[in-house]
Order: sequence, then structure tokens, then C-alpha cells
Amino acid sequence: MRVKYKEWQQRIPRPLAEVWHFFSRPENLDEMTPGDVKFQILSDISGQEMFAGMIIDYTIRPILNIPLYWVTEITHIKEGEYFIDEQRVGPYAMWHHQHLFFPQPDGSTLMVDKLHYRVGMGPLGSLANALFVERKVEEIFKFRRQAVEQFFGT
Repeated sequence: MRVKYKEWQQRIPRPLAEVWHFFSRPENLDEMTPGDVKFQILSDISGQEMFAGMIIDYTIRPILNIPLYWVTEITHIKEGEYFIDEQRVGPYAMWHHQHLFFPQPDGSTLMVDKLHYRVGMGPLGSLANALFVERKVEEIFKFRRQAVEQFFGT
């Protein structure tokens, strides 16, 4: 399967400093993930701001309640502008997620997510992506949009 590219944009009616403060703490990721994924952070990261090189262990149950172990690394970060997480162990052959934040003239923040991912396993992975993986990724980011609106407003 080839690398898939997805992009989402969301205007958040809050200043960049407030938005960055929330998103730069990985413990808040739980609030942005649908309950049916049963996302659980295993790393002791409570109260920590992310940094380049930070490793985060999770379990997720995205499909049929089957537990998957997932390890991501924050590979790059520029405070107030962006951070990148990449999968080190997990369900994808490749996962590269850029989180970008842009202050807007009206005091709001534009958040942009750019995701490159690849499901491994050749034709079987392509079939899995077509049947449920891509749809699940879209559902997770749709939920995240709604959660951000509930947390920060519209």
C-alpha cells in the first residue's frame, strides 16, 4: 500500500498561547480521542509538557476491542508553532503526524493536522485500509474536531 495523506484544519477561537498550552501536554490527548477506541496512556507523563525525544506508550482498541500496543515519539517541536509525532511501535507500517498552529489576526488560532500513514502487509493492508482503517482515522479526527469545539468553543 502507498502512503496515505490526510489534512484537517480547524479554527479555534482562542489565542495561540492557550491552544498551545493544551495541545503540548500529551495527557490531554485522551480528551480528544473517541471512547470506543479505549485509548489509554501507559507512560507516566502527567503534568509534563512534551519535548523532542519524548516517548509515549499507549494501548488502543480501535477495532473489535482488540488491544494494540502503540509507541510514539515526539520527534520535532518548535514551541508555539508545531510538533511532530511518529510511531515507533504499533499498528501502522508508518505514521507521521504534524500538528501546526498559526495565530490569526482576530486572536484565534488555526490548527492544521497533516498525517502521512501507511498500513503494512501489502495487498491485505490495502484491503484493511479500504474496509475500515481509513474510515476509522477519519472518525477519530471528526471526533477530535467536535471535542475541540466543546473545549474551546466554536
